[in-house]
Amino acid sequence: MSVSTQNRPTLTVSGRPMSSPLKDVWALSRQMVGHFVENVAPCGTLPGDAIYGDVTTITRTCLELAVGMLDGTNIPEKIERLKDAAAQWAREGVPIDTIHHAIHEGFKIGFDLVVSSAATKHRSAGSGEHDGMTLSLADYESLIGGAQLVVEMLDTMTTAVSTAYVRELKAVVSEHHTAVHTLTSALLGGHPTSTMARECGIEIAERYHVLALAIPPHPDESNPVLDGRVVARRKLRRLQATLATRCNDTALSLLSVDGGTLLIPVRETDDTFDDLVTRLSKAARVPITATLVSTPTDTIPTAADQAHQLLDMVARLHSEPGLYRFDDLALEYQLTRPGPGREYLGSLLEPLDHHPELLETLHTHIAHNLNRQRTARLLHVHTNTVDYRLKRIGQLTGFDPTQASGLWYLRSALVARSYRSSDR
Repeated sequence: MSVSTQNRPTLTVSGRPMSSPLKDVWALSRQMVGHFVENVAPCGTLPGDAIYGDVTTITRTCLELAVGMLDGTNIPEKIERLKDAAAQWAREGVPIDTIHHAIHEGFKIGFDLVVSSAATKHRSAGSGEHDGMTLSLADYESLIGGAQLVVEMLDTMTTAVSTAYVRELKAVVSEHHTAVHTLTSALLGGHPTSTMARECGIEIAERYHVLALAIPPHPDESNPVLDGRVVARRKLRRLQATLATRCNDTALSLLSVDGGTLLIPVRETDDTFDDLVTRLSKAARVPITATLVSTPTDTIPTAADQAHQLLDMVARLHSEPGLYRFDDLALEYQLTRPGPGREYLGSLLEPLDHHPELLETLHTHIAHNLNRQRTARLLHVHTNTVDYRLKRIGQLTGFDPTQASGLWYLRSALVARSYRSSDR
């Protein structure tokens, strides 16, 4: 805070306190509030009891603060009242730019009154028009000091308002975030949520899109010069901000820097989620992988479990980042269930155990939509080498990866093998 609480000399003009035109704070505050309603557009939208109650009261406090500073008196208690008012406005959703604009408008009115009063006194005291408008050196220095003090007043008031407003807004956001976090946890856990939903002011939808997200590390998280934790948190904040904007704050989420779960009310087709995942990836500046399952609210826990199992399966298959729906992976999902079918399929790739380069080629080729050129580029080999390896895989396993039937068995074997290995 730039204002000292120590007493200072009173600024005077023609022997009278410069603050004299502002002394009638009751009448002047009503005049200023009327000006705000007429000229500061958002003020006209406030309820009447707010205009002629809180707004008038805090305008009077600002005037008392200005008079006190001009008279050199202590003003800390008035600053605290201003902070309390700013915090209340933050809770009520009054835009901070409206508050600052009103403060500046009030300063224009007050400064005009002080300057006009000084000019009037000199006209009445002078013998001629020219002499009446000539200020003494002392009065000139007082006006200069008053102008400098105006800047200090503005700094004091805007700093007090901004600090209190932002602090209260952070507290409100934190309360809402905690409430949403608790509600989301309850939905994912299958617990009753009606009471929590009312307390949060959130309407529970009948159906939800459940998205499981995998968020890879940002390259800067491993930069030894930077704090990786800070980089990761900034990545998450960017993603959350985009999510709030894109979903109009209707999305419920439990997210960490590595991923998590989103619950989005079913109000539109899930075709829009491809774009959502693209936007989130752009905001986080990393390629995000997501899986989607739609479900009634009462089966969210089961759907969330399925979505994360699908996400795990996509990772095991080394699939490209993007959005994957349950319908697209239903067969692969079923292959992950324990049983003799999975055991049989998992054994089909055993002939490749002694040929890791062939297994890697099969993984890469399937993960990148059977694109030979891209597979070759990622493996740093020629496309002819890819062709040779695919042919060799067919010879060793008995399933030709260039044929639809053979490819189906090999892809299924990759899925089953990854789960059979982890179980063992």
